Amino acid sequence: MRLTILGCSGSIPGPNTAASGYLVEAEGFLLGLELGNGTLAQLQAVTDPFDLDALVLTHLHPDHCADVSALTVLRRYHPAPPYPARPRLLPLYAPPDAPVRLANAYAPNEAERAVTDLTDVYDFHPLRPEPFRIGPFEVVAVEVDHPTPAYGLRISYGGRILAFTGDTGPCAALNELADGVDLLLAEASWTDSAERPAGVHLSGKQAGELARDAGVGRLLLTHIAPWTDPGAVLAEASAEFPGAEVVKQGAVYDV
Repeated sequence: MRLTILGCSGSIPGPNTAASGYLVEAEGFLLGLELGNGTLAQLQAVTDPFDLDALVLTHLHPDHCADVSALTVLRRYHPAPPYPARPRLLPLYAPPDAPVRLANAYAPNEAERAVTDLTDVYDFHPLRPEPFRIGPFEVVAVEVDHPTPAYGLRISYGGRILAFTGDTGPCAALNELADGVDLLLAEASWTDSAERPAGVHLSGKQAGELARDAGVGRLLLTHIAPWTDPGAVLAEASAEFPGAEVVKQGAVYDV
């Protein structure tokens, strides 16, 4: 498996940095994870967006899905798509209300919202806890602790496992998600403090503790907000899990 970072800024895009977006690739199959603000531009820098074989959205906050609207325009209106006839639907795995929520985001006004339907562009699949396949990958979606329905992902291929926390506060589901994985891609939006609200995000310390307790092979930190010092987040995580790394936009990692 190969992981490419399209964007890694938390909550909003940062200076010259897109919000959450990742690619996971194996056997030539290109799986998108999240498509937050600015990530479609980054996707076009590394591949033709029509090469995307499937897309997973862990939840529906804009920093994880805002560029679905732009992708809809591309797939619906591009004058020369690389296939002979429309529609060619993109499989999209997301929380169950994604068809309505993404249509609401796409529609420019109330009149059009009432009739907007994106099923000519996407083949929607609700995320579920039972293992399922997307191309060559086996995927397990685990509901995590966030203010809106949100999922972490455990993605397996060729005996290797990538876990992605999505956005979440500490919860028991994360231990199952991360148990023994080769690579843990963990959000770490802020530094640790007793004053942080529960059920929203992980701190660097909490991400490091999760990686240590789960016995992961490698810890990559992402989703650090632009107003947060990534060096401080990394220092917290490294104290619990030596060798932790902060991802960089455009970086590629082998799992």
